[in-house]
Amino acid sequence: MSTKNETAMAIPEQVSPREPGRWREILRSFGALIGLIILCAVLTFLSPNFLTLDNLMNVARQSSINSLIALGLLLAILTGGIDLSVGSILALSTVCMAIVVIKMGMSPLLGVLICLGIGVLLGFLNGVMLTKLHLPHPFISTLGTMNVARGLALIVTAASPISGFPASIQYIGASFWGPIPVSFALVIFVYVVFHLFLTRTTTGRYIYAVGGNPEASRLSGINVDRILIIVYTLSGFLAALAGLVLVGRVNAAYPLAGLGYEFDAIAAAIIGGASFFGGVGTVWGTLIGAMIMAVLRNGLNLLSVSAEMQTVAIGIVIIAAVYVDVLRQRAAAKARR
Repeated sequence: MSTKNETAMAIPEQVSPREPGRWREILRSFGALIGLIILCAVLTFLSPNFLTLDNLMNVARQSSINSLIALGLLLAILTGGIDLSVGSILALSTVCMAIVVIKMGMSPLLGVLICLGIGVLLGFLNGVMLTKLHLPHPFISTLGTMNVARGLALIVTAASPISGFPASIQYIGASFWGPIPVSFALVIFVYVVFHLFLTRTTTGRYIYAVGGNPEASRLSGINVDRILIIVYTLSGFLAALAGLVLVGRVNAAYPLAGLGYEFDAIAAAIIGGASFFGGVGTVWGTLIGAMIMAVLRNGLNLLSVSAEMQTVAIGIVIIAAVYVDVLRQRAAAKARR
């Protein structure tokens, strides 16, 4: 009899400590998705125009550029770094494409290859400066690239936009497959590829390892410099790819295009669960983070909120996302003790 009572008393003691942990795990895994659903529900209540097929496809289209840039930022953040140059890479790569295709009358395919090639080259240089010149932090190298690329974009265009792209270049950013924007279909394809890359390849696992503990990764035989060069090269490529989508949408290349895009992309990755401290984050979480940013901007527009107040709101979201990341890290450190 006494044994039964002891068992009955023991059950609550075994279950209760697990409940908070289980809820924390649910929030950690699905917090961004829950936040997106709540945001959509609130906007549906506040604006009758939000939950319509046309508007939702518009949101998907608007999120495409930020989604591609945020994926590159995710890779950098996974290694414990940052890439501030993505917006300027987008501008320089697209204006160079415009010069080749519109000013010089050369093949659109050659223009696209030059656009993507410039993105790859600048991303590669970011990685080389970080690893071979031993700059103290990617903030420094990418900040330098950001200014150099933006300056070159202004010089080669004389600070003027170039418009009049052929239909083949506009296709990605302007066309639809039924109700679905081609740009969003491209995003889904790219995200699937990078999900497989990060989860199914040795290089992908090394990226997480380098972000978790670079010194331990180096001691275990991982070529950390090579991994970092790959990461920043891919980030540059994705920025140029986002530039192709932007050019297709507006049919013009602007030397000031992409200004501030890096901050929205950082916010998307952090909201999606990536950690500024490295080693934590998923591509699907980043996509949800980018969707949250797009839904928020769309909803504020539908509610006729001024551009100034939208900037304030986005800034608050970024601060909140980073603070949540800090809380997650504190909780993780407390759990390890």
